[in-house]
Amino acid sequence: MTTNLIGPRLKALRETHGFDQEKVAAILGVGSRQIVSQIETGERRVSGEELTRLIDGLGADLDYFTDPFRLEGEGAFSWRQSQCGTATLSAYQTKAGAWLAAYRHLAEQTNKPSSFRRSLRLDRSSSFDQAAAEGERLATEFDLGDVPALRLGEVMEQAFDILVLMVDAPAGISGAACRLTELDAVLVNRLEVPGRRYFDLAHELFHLLTWDAMPPDPIEAIDAKGHVEKLANAFAGALLMPRSVIEGDWRKAGSVPALAAMINERADTLQVTAQALKWRLVTAKLLSRQRATAIPDEMLRHNGRSAVAVNTQPPLYSHRFMEVLGRGIDHGFVSRRRAARLLELSPHGRDLAELFEAHGLPVPEGL
Repeated sequence: MTTNLIGPRLKALRETHGFDQEKVAAILGVGSRQIVSQIETGERRVSGEELTRLIDGLGADLDYFTDPFRLEGEGAFSWRQSQCGTATLSAYQTKAGAWLAAYRHLAEQTNKPSSFRRSLRLDRSSSFDQAAAEGERLATEFDLGDVPALRLGEVMEQAFDILVLMVDAPAGISGAACRLTELDAVLVNRLEVPGRRYFDLAHELFHLLTWDAMPPDPIEAIDAKGHVEKLANAFAGALLMPRSVIEGDWRKAGSVPALAAMINERADTLQVTAQALKWRLVTAKLLSRQRATAIPDEMLRHNGRSAVAVNTQPPLYSHRFMEVLGRGIDHGFVSRRRAARLLELSPHGRDLAELFEAHGLPVPEGL
């Protein structure tokens, strides 16, 4: 078993029990806490006999230390949610951790992942205008085009090496950013409307690109009012709606209904919510705050429709995730049965095969 899994898992379990390193040293039968520290940081390997002592002394099972398809003290999540119960969120994080752990393990086996990370030139003292400028810069630098939302996920995976997973999350969960030593990932609830979905994607991208300077809280309310969350919103708005894309004759709309209709139509094209576009026009100084506040929320709800438009959902997970999973199956690093269980699919039906097909990938042999 590789030390890079045992170390952080030992530290997490030790802290859960409230033990110091001296206590674990006694369980291991070693001379000092420095040895425990070396194990936790990956500088020293654990023998089979020592692993048995840890299992017995800390009340863990072997899988806790050896199963590469789980996260135990190895990743930090930041969830964007509203009124989701603690137990529900914790259970879902365990499930999401298994997806990320599986991807990490299989990517390491079949194609060594990149350790390169980009960052934004922002910190807690940055202004909202500076955050918006960074969003505009990325939209230009990566040529996101006239509808940035549609290319954002692809660019995040290809240019930023950020795994993007579209998931069916419990009600109340919009998404999450996750940082592991070897991997950054974003989860987005694909059950939400496209405008909300893409904004969540851009919002979580901000957190990953500023993680060192502004580590996000483990749980954030969707309507959080803190400075960092407002910076994330300013960045996301400018990234999805750069000034060059939203410039137009906004001031020429004579009546409030006419202006609302213009905003709704443009929001549909940009795959954003009309409310988000309205306030982006204000911050870009293309619309006065007075005119914006004169538009009743009802006129912009559902982008001017009486109900939510039919939500065309993207396939579950992502092309990159399924590509790595497929290679893992083909090379024997994960069985068909375990892959199906990981994704909560039947190992005997065609569900797993259809998921590969949905991403335009060849179906592994035997599915």
